[in-house]
Amino acid sequence: MSADGSAAEGATSPLPVPRLALAALFVTALVTSQVTASKILAFSLPFSIPLTGSTLLVPGAVFAYALTFFASDCYAELYGRRAAHELVNVAFAMNFVLLGLVWLAIAAPAFANSPVPGSEFAAVLGPSTGIVAGSLLAYLVSQNWDVLVFHRLREATDGDKLWLRNVASTASSQLIDTVIFITVAFVVFQGFGLSAALGLIVGQYVVKLLIALVDTPFVYLVVGLARGRGSDAGPVTAD
Repeated sequence: MSADGSAAEGATSPLPVPRLALAALFVTALVTSQVTASKILAFSLPFSIPLTGSTLLVPGAVFAYALTFFASDCYAELYGRRAAHELVNVAFAMNFVLLGLVWLAIAAPAFANSPVPGSEFAAVLGPSTGIVAGSLLAYLVSQNWDVLVFHRLREATDGDKLWLRNVASTASSQLIDTVIFITVAFVVFQGFGLSAALGLIVGQYVVKLLIALVDTPFVYLVVGLARGRGSDAGPVTAD
């Protein structure tokens, strides 16, 4: 094969599987959270905590959205701050692709014998203006904050203590995300009172914080496996 042919082949080579898989996981979790945010979940506790009592109320997107921070922390550790910011911003644009496709499906005429009537389809999949505004603003601020804190801690610890930057970056960014989302989506647009809003904030943040603590061993596992494959993943420098 000629040198030109080799160069062309290298220029079109696919992304390493770990990098592609993490990017796919991040975007999938993000768009899933967009269409599951409007359902409020209730979890009973065997004890009572301030502001929420014995029931935790959280938006249905809590699981999918928490997964985005796991994916972004793995991605940031393996591929660097600049790559992580690029992932966050590209995924932000994908939110609008999702919303456009959903709204197009809602606007299209429904078949008379459709198993799901158009009104029910719109009620379930059509996120409200408040949900969209709150989730997009919260996402843009919290995900970029997560990447920033993750790499500041990486520099401060000379690349050690992955557990610390995973937990600290996720815990702080999830708090920012929760406050912005609940305030915009439920207080500004739906008129929730202060007490109800604080209950949602506490409930959502408790669940997210638990997920952040639980996912730390899996961050180590994914990073170790990715580096063990000999892909382009490896120690990164500040960029």
